[in-house]
Amino acid sequence: MGLMRRRTYSTDLTNEQWAILKPHLTEPRGRGSPRRVNLREVVNALLYLSRTGCQWRMLPHDLLPWQKVYYYFKQWRGDGTLERINGELRTEIRLSVDKDAEPSAAIMDSQSVKTTETSGMRGYDAGKKVNGIKRHLLVDTLGLVLAVMVLTANIQDRDGARTLLEQVKGKLPRLKKIWADGGYAGTLVDWVKSVCGWVLEIVKRSDTAQGFELLPHRWIVERTLGWLNRSRRLSKNYERLSTSSEAMVYLAMLPLMTKRLAKQQIRYA
Repeated sequence: MGLMRRRTYSTDLTNEQWAILKPHLTEPRGRGSPRRVNLREVVNALLYLSRTGCQWRMLPHDLLPWQKVYYYFKQWRGDGTLERINGELRTEIRLSVDKDAEPSAAIMDSQSVKTTETSGMRGYDAGKKVNGIKRHLLVDTLGLVLAVMVLTANIQDRDGARTLLEQVKGKLPRLKKIWADGGYAGTLVDWVKSVCGWVLEIVKRSDTAQGFELLPHRWIVERTLGWLNRSRRLSKNYERLSTSSEAMVYLAMLPLMTKRLAKQQIRYA
């Protein structure tokens, strides 16, 4: 189904965005008939689901059949395509603003989210009084996602951070420092230094501050969470698998990243 056969949605990729994303979608390998599915329409359907938060079966009839869209989501989740594309686009953005391809500093935070009755994992976060999951997020100084890990909400930030950082250890060769809030204070600081070789700096709110206080570096990851909150699919956890929840985060970042690169290309054209 081509783009000209239906009216566009506001979530659809522009021509400029698609030109940026298309090279990152690999062609099928091996023998077999050529792909007949329009991958742009697959991505458009996924972005519609991400932004609106609708159910798979509630995708509009003028988009691709939900079974086909879900097939590609499941495939891209399983083989790491969405995570890979996130990393490649992040590198392009960093290079476009004269930064090194790999970051030397990062910011870490978590977000507790309620689950629905269809979700397959949950735990109770007594501090935030949320029964659900917790997204542990690591971003660079531009607010772009370096890694995300979804665990049950009853797991403490410090324990979730260890799992997250063990996952990315060795994947970020230039990383030297991580900023985080007071929830990560304590033995985690020494653990990060001894196990990962990084400096974990705790940025605490002033004891005398009243009302809103803009904390150094911490606002960057808070802004990223704000970006993710635009995706209604992430307002609660609707997924049965943690890998699906993580893939939805990478999917939600695609419009923002491709839009930023498209604007930069137009600016320098």
